[in-house]
Amino acid sequence: MAEHRLIGEYLDDLARRLPADAVDELADGLTETYRHHLSSGLDTDRAAAAAIAEFGEADVVLAAFVRQSPGRRVALGLLYSGPTVGVCWAVALVAGHAWTWPVPAPLTATIAGTLVAVIGCLVTAATSRRSYRRTRVSAIGGLGLIVLDAIVLGTVLLAAVPLVWPMVLAVPASATRLALTARATARLLAQR
Repeated sequence: MAEHRLIGEYLDDLARRLPADAVDELADGLTETYRHHLSSGLDTDRAAAAAIAEFGEADVVLAAFVRQSPGRRVALGLLYSGPTVGVCWAVALVAGHAWTWPVPAPLTATIAGTLVAVIGCLVTAATSRRSYRRTRVSAIGGLGLIVLDAIVLGTVLLAAVPLVWPMVLAVPASATRLALTARATARLLAQR
């Protein structure tokens, strides 16, 4: 419970926009800062105002938490690494004449649609500036990427496609990304 009305209002504002554990951490620090100002001779109103001023406007604090959010970091990592894996697969598909593979058209459409949805989710999370909740969309993108990599790897294994040297890069790249994305997504989903 906040020790001053101004601090309570400040924390209530942040509680509507940040996870509870982040607000609890802020509350602890804000309370300590408030007490420090009280002990240095300020009255309760000035001590509360000074403590809040040290922490910064609620929008500035929110923006800092959003920039450092796990969801945003995961989204940025996947967006930065995605083109490398994509190029590996593009080279493998061209070298293996993928247009001749016995892959049903609906599966190809599913892969393309999943890729577009994944990129949309990751861009949404990575570009968030003022919404912590929006950064959590990266978990949906992560799940989609897991499905996408599993479909592509399964197709290569089950469709008896011709193995070409670029697959030596593409298959491990997808498998590694799948494992890392699964781990990161599980952590994101476990957050409150």
